[in-house]
Amino acid sequence: MTHAFSQPVFSPTSQAPGLPTMPTGWPIGSYDTYAEAQRAVDHLAGKDFPVQDVTIVGVDPLLVERVATRLTWGKVLGGGAMSGAWFGLFVGVLLSLATPGPVFTPILIGVLSGVGFGLAFAAANYAVMRKRRNFISHSQLVARRYDVLCQPRNAENGRNLLAQLAMSGRHDL
Repeated sequence: MTHAFSQPVFSPTSQAPGLPTMPTGWPIGSYDTYAEAQRAVDHLAGKDFPVQDVTIVGVDPLLVERVATRLTWGKVLGGGAMSGAWFGLFVGVLLSLATPGPVFTPILIGVLSGVGFGLAFAAANYAVMRKRRNFISHSQLVARRYDVLCQPRNAENGRNLLAQLAMSGRHDL
């Protein structure tokens, strides 16, 4: 007698869709920037290379946080007022569509209320966070180098094509 559950749904060797997996393939090129690696793959694609066998791998990832500016009460309150005004405008427009009478009254009330709440929330947040973080920054994930990998069946051809690209010295692809 066979049961519906006699076959494993998920075995240790299978991968669930969407889960990260280690890249496979042989290295056919290594580049200092992602743009250079992307240019190499574009070159392969232009030579009718089967690019579905290619993977770009960032090696030694780094999280880089670039500081943009120092926070001040003026910047914080200005940003809070603007974001509150936009949200208030959105709510006011929605209310004006559902409210009979003058169209601008709900919009004006929404914008003014949004500015007030935006100022209050921004001030409260900044007052709490100010001692721990007094700047704005932007984070970016970068790698020390970018390797281009290819499945073994096409690796030699890919390596030859990338060597031709390197010898041509073209950087405008």
